[in-house]
Amino acid sequence: MPSFNKILIANRGEIACRVMRTAQALGYRTVAVYSEADTDARHVQLADEAVCIGPAPVGQSYLSVAAILEAARKTGADAVHPGYGFLSENAEFARACEAAGIVFIGPTVDAIHLMGSKRLSKLAMLEAGVPCIPGYEGAEQDDATLAREAGRIGYPLMIKASAGGGGRGMRLVNGADELTTQLRTARSEALNAFGSAELILEKAVIQPRHVEIQVFGDRQGNLVYLGERDCSVQRRHQKVIEEAPCPVMTPELRQAMGDAAVKAARTVNYVGAGTVEFLLDASGAFYFLEMNTRLQVEHPVTELITGQDLVAWQIRVAEGQTLPLKQDEIRLDGHAMEVRLYAEDPAAGFLPQTGDVLRWEPAELEGIRIDHGLVEGQAVTPFYDPMLAKVIAWGATREEARRKLARAVEDCVLLGVRGNQRFLANLLRHPQFAAGEATTAFIGETFGADPSLAPQPASPAELAMAATLLYQASAAASAHQGGLAGWRSAGSAPWRLTLRQGEQKHSVELAVQDAGQQPRLLTRVNDAEIAIRLLSADGRWAVLELDGVRRRVAYHQRATQLWLFGQNGNLELQDVTHEPAGGQAGAASGTVKAPMDGAIVEVLVSEGDRVGKGQLLVVLEAMKMEHPLKAGVDGVIRRVQVSRGDQVKSRQLLVEVEEAL
Repeated sequence: MPSFNKILIANRGEIACRVMRTAQALGYRTVAVYSEADTDARHVQLADEAVCIGPAPVGQSYLSVAAILEAARKTGADAVHPGYGFLSENAEFARACEAAGIVFIGPTVDAIHLMGSKRLSKLAMLEAGVPCIPGYEGAEQDDATLAREAGRIGYPLMIKASAGGGGRGMRLVNGADELTTQLRTARSEALNAFGSAELILEKAVIQPRHVEIQVFGDRQGNLVYLGERDCSVQRRHQKVIEEAPCPVMTPELRQAMGDAAVKAARTVNYVGAGTVEFLLDASGAFYFLEMNTRLQVEHPVTELITGQDLVAWQIRVAEGQTLPLKQDEIRLDGHAMEVRLYAEDPAAGFLPQTGDVLRWEPAELEGIRIDHGLVEGQAVTPFYDPMLAKVIAWGATREEARRKLARAVEDCVLLGVRGNQRFLANLLRHPQFAAGEATTAFIGETFGADPSLAPQPASPAELAMAATLLYQASAAASAHQGGLAGWRSAGSAPWRLTLRQGEQKHSVELAVQDAGQQPRLLTRVNDAEIAIRLLSADGRWAVLELDGVRRRVAYHQRATQLWLFGQNGNLELQDVTHEPAGGQAGAASGTVKAPMDGAIVEVLVSEGDRVGKGQLLVVLEAMKMEHPLKAGVDGVIRRVQVSRGDQVKSRQLLVEVEEAL
């Protein structure tokens, strides 16, 4: 039987931290690997040892098999846990570990190879009698063949990257006129994300549920399933909310899907943790999608309803031990839900965000688990997936879990980087989701034009609190002393501030009513008057009383900038009271700038070209996704500042369009 004492986690972020937690609790030493961009990351701090494996780009660090194996050799690590993503489903990596005498905590090389290809795995499932969606899984990949097969299948259909997952290289095609463009985009994303441009086509199943079965196998041939997870709430084919059990599951359907999942796993003599994904239609029919040969992002919901530690199961199986439970010993208790906290701006088309994490305080509530890899001060870079944390809730009922999770999402303090908390809370509180009726079409149909996702101006109360904190800091600085000293005497002229939030400016007027140790002020914001008293402020938390109601608020201040954790999450304000007129000129409407750090994948125009509003100009790759940048006006290309392959910084000028008059 294989044995090991030190586990290298070939990953980063929350999953590296999560694997370390179990490994260390079981008595194993742990090794972290990190890129130069992750020098101060949390997973590096938690590990017993850590090794830098290269520069920030994943191809030179987290995807470098040679660098990871060298790190194992240096530290004497005799086992590797791959987490999810990166090399977790790379058969060559698993083979290289075995060749180096290192235990790979995962399935066999053959299982990874077969199930890592959507094309080959679907062929195997069809042969095994597992229900599959009609489509094309052939080796011929030219446009003419795919167009012919698309016509045979019928529209709408899905293009999928054969080697991929996570929504990358996946496109919905509604008609033949879209096919060529969508094939190009899917191939490009698939090649960049997975190193393979191979595609498959499948008939689109309209408004299904996405239900997956957690399976586990050992080296003795035992296989079990640990219930299901409903992952129907998705955006761009990426999971947003996961829950267990599925709201519409029956005991009979669970057994049928579980048996099909075990059949799929047995086809490849599966060992370790795996997930068999299905589409479930309204009639109760289900179809095989793919098998993920790794631990899933959403594994915590299964852990919470089964009471089992799936990483501990993985380690046990990798050591050659049998599964800890038989099928009839597995029990499901209560309900669990998980959401993924992303660095993204829902108001800007869910554009991934970069920047520094100035404050991070996860909610500490009964029944809440938060898996994360964040430390204050770290930079969120464009090199990796924008997921920051997972917030998971357990309740005796689905409604209890949903209510707890919504509260926890709203209570996680994140300042400095925009997050998707408001969007997540909106989803969790939506009547359709609360009723358990959400399908894969839910977000697109319900939130596509949701006005609550539009940029929200700071409320009068938030502006009043921000102005009070900025004034307190200014007064203290001018008096060269701390605390609340330096306030003007009561009865003097009001103090007027101009605060900028994005492109908006707000005027706030402060008048001192009581200049004691805890001054009382009257603030005027537009037509609203708010009596406010600052009771305490320590640089992290402030306690203020607004019209007799006491509130505790998280904040961070840097010179004239103030970040406030408001009702819609991260609120960034700048004191521009003394900014010269015209000092913040807006960008011209024809200017196209990089929305974040990234790499130029394609430049589709040249200087002198005539373009129309909405025309695609540049494709930017950042955080594992391609982002199309389009013309904001009709006009002529005046300047093109970038070329394919260029690395660009956020707000860098890419293309300038001279607007047609």
